Parts: sequence; structure tokens; C-alpha cells
Amino acid sequence: MSAPIAKPWLSSQSDQDPRSATGSPLRWGIIATGGIARSVSQDLALLADAELYAVSSRGQDTADAFAVAYDFAKAYGDDGGVPGYQRLLADEQVDVVYVATPHAQHYEIVLAALNAGKHVLCEKAFTINAREASELIDVARSRNLFLMEAVWSRFLPSMQRAFEIAASGELGDIHWVTADLGFPAPYSPTARLWARKDGGGALLDLSVYPLLWALGTLGFPQTVSASGFINDDGVDAQNALTLGYNHGAQVQLTSSLLAHGPRTATVAGSLGFLQSVGSINNPSELTVSTGWDSRRAEAFEPVGGGYVYELREVTRCIQQGLTESPVMPLEDTLNTMRLFDGVRAQLGVSYPNDRH
Repeated sequence: MSAPIAKPWLSSQSDQDPRSATGSPLRWGIIATGGIARSVSQDLALLADAELYAVSSRGQDTADAFAVAYDFAKAYGDDGGVPGYQRLLADEQVDVVYVATPHAQHYEIVLAALNAGKHVLCEKAFTINAREASELIDVARSRNLFLMEAVWSRFLPSMQRAFEIAASGELGDIHWVTADLGFPAPYSPTARLWARKDGGGALLDLSVYPLLWALGTLGFPQTVSASGFINDDGVDAQNALTLGYNHGAQVQLTSSLLAHGPRTATVAGSLGFLQSVGSINNPSELTVSTGWDSRRAEAFEPVGGGYVYELREVTRCIQQGLTESPVMPLEDTLNTMRLFDGVRAQLGVSYPNDRH
């Protein structure tokens, strides 16, 4: 018999328009100016109670151009040996920062942000390893500051609905789950996805999304078996994870930087099954089948690029004086990093940060 789904995975805010204000405005700082920072900034502008206040980059020209493009009031680049992000953190007007740098830089920047008294939303993967994650969580709690990993898909209405269906009993006892995410990423040893010093590889960049389907429907596993292809740089180009549960359920997850995949998820139970349509990190539709013949489809159209839901959660939590999200608790982030540490040990993948 399947274990019940923990309620923290389900949000009580899912029926509300995420653009609507939930309290006093917050002034946001964005650290880094890459593609994900641009996407998040576009959605941040949709929140009625968010002020796009400051952005930082290594180059002042880059920071200035980003500020103009996305209507930020302040732009900070490196100056006189002082990194742009440190200049942003020194600005007392900044309430909360979003960290959008490569994985290996998260620990240093989040630690600096917390020590500067800022609330933090940090892009996934949260850190390189569980040790770094644990230390940051301890600092955030000691300083009574909000901290959350930016697993944006967890807050999407389509994902929330999938978790709700699984928890409702409509599918019966959940016995197996499959999920995959992959695309052929052009290889370059210095590209973020491939650079070992940045925490490159399929695991830290992609596997959080297939894993989300397992965690949201079955919870954390009791066993994890991993295999994969490790390139000459020591980076996992592809991995396959098998998760086992004491009550007998099984999960198969695949992540790849080498090949296109269907990007689908299936949640199979004793009474029926659920399948995702569209990429598993942002499903456009859920198909639910019960028995042999009954089938229905539920369609979803997210607001903005889909990041607005996690941004609303961060904003609401800070406004209410919470130091972590009940939907994305820090213990889940820490347990995910522990799971990834175990996977990397099986695959033989290590990063420079592991030695610190």
C-alpha cells in the first residue's frame, strides 16, 4: 500500500491569481544576468507587490543593459575589486535577492546575502552538496531570514493538480512512477551545463524535475540505484535513477544532455494512471485514466512564464514573517542534496567544491 502524500507538497494558494498583492511591496535584487534571470525578471514584473530594484553582474555595462531592459532602478557591476553582487548586497534598500548564478557559486553568494541580512531565493540546484546546503540553512535560521530553493515547477497549477490527484486516492495505491527530461546540449568544456567547476552535468541541472514527480507522489525513497555515462571531464552527461520504497513502489527517472526524450511522466496506481502532456517541468495537460475505459484531460495555461507562482510564494512568506515555505521546506532541499550526493558517489562524479 502506498504511503500518503505529505501535505506540504500541496499549496493553499493555488486557486488565487499569483499576480495579486498579498502584502506590502518588496524590493528585489537579481544576482546574475543570464537566461534564467531574464525569465524570472519578466515574471517578477507581473507581481503587484514586487519592485524590480537592483541587478548585479561582473560587468557594469552588462548590469546597466539588464537594468534598462527590465526596468530595474539600480545596476551594480564589479568595481575596484569589489564584486557586483557584494555591492548589491550592501544596498540597504534591497529586501530579497534571487541568486541565478551557476551552481558552484551559490554557497558563497547565498552566504554573503544572508550575512548581509537579505532574504534569499536561490536557483536550483540549491548547492553543490548537502554540506553546503546544511550550512546555509543553519545560517538562515540563526538570522531569522527567509531562504528557499527555486524549484519553480513545484508551484505550477499543473504540478499541484498532479500531486492532488495522486494524494486523493483516485488512482488507488501508487505503485510506480516514470519521468524523463533530456535534450542534446552542444558540448563545450566551459559551458555552464558541461563545466565541472560550475557543477555541470545532467544531475544537478535536470534531475530535479523528474525527481519532482517521484517526491510529489511517493515522497523520498528508501533506496536509490544510479547508473550513467560520465564524460572525459568527469561530468555526468546522462543518468538513470531507480528509487525504491519500503511499501513496494518503484520509480525510474532519466536525465540526459545527449538525447531528446518524450519529457513525460506517468504515475501508475491500482485504480488508474496519470500522464503529463508537454514537458514535465511545465505540463500543459494532465491525462487521467481510471479503470480500462474512463479517461479525461485537464488543461493548464500558466500565468507568464510560470515562475510567477514561486515568486508569489516567496513574497507571501516574507510578508507573513515566515523563514521558509511550507510548500518547499528547507528539509526537502537538504534531503534532495543528500540524495544527489549519494547518486554522485555511485556515478563517480565529484566537484571542486566537495573538497572545501
